[in-house]
Amino acid sequence: MSQLTEIRWHARAGQGAVTAAKLVADTALLQGNYIQAMPEYGPERTGAPLKAYTRVCSEPIEVHNNIQNPDIVIVLDDTLLESTDVCEGMHDDGTLIFNTTKTVEEIRKAAQVPDSMKVAVVDASGIAMDTIKKDMPNTPIVGALAKVTGLFPPELVKERLKITFGKKFSQEMIDANLASVDRAYQEVQE
Repeated sequence: MSQLTEIRWHARAGQGAVTAAKLVADTALLQGNYIQAMPEYGPERTGAPLKAYTRVCSEPIEVHNNIQNPDIVIVLDDTLLESTDVCEGMHDDGTLIFNTTKTVEEIRKAAQVPDSMKVAVVDASGIAMDTIKKDMPNTPIVGALAKVTGLFPPELVKERLKITFGKKFSQEMIDANLASVDRAYQEVQE
């Protein structure tokens, strides 16, 4: 029986959620999975709320729409909680991963997360500032996703990063992103 995993990303334009959604898909592809990654844009300006989606499955994926009932929700900006129901449509046993400096308990209360759902928090922005030197929480949050869900090992994320970023960035920037994955993997709290 195939296992379809659906991920919905909530972020603001400029935080790299679309890149992260594709990175997760490409990492899963390295494991031989079938994948989909797609953005959903509103106003296309930096700071505007957006959603992105990732599907991963061991069998061909027959659906081609936005994800309505995600297994995992990733929130790259906790200020979105003021205007967005990040739990909308989630499975009762779903997993939420937040880029935040708040505790699991504070986020659970702020987002009104049912007890049946798993919540994890990581200061992905802080990690990005320390390693990458800019507030780009997308790479660290993928490290946290690897730890919390076990979808793939962090080594596979880093392998994919080397392939993808090797075409665009200096070795120094690649190394900083690899370090951000490791840090988030270690620092995520559940």
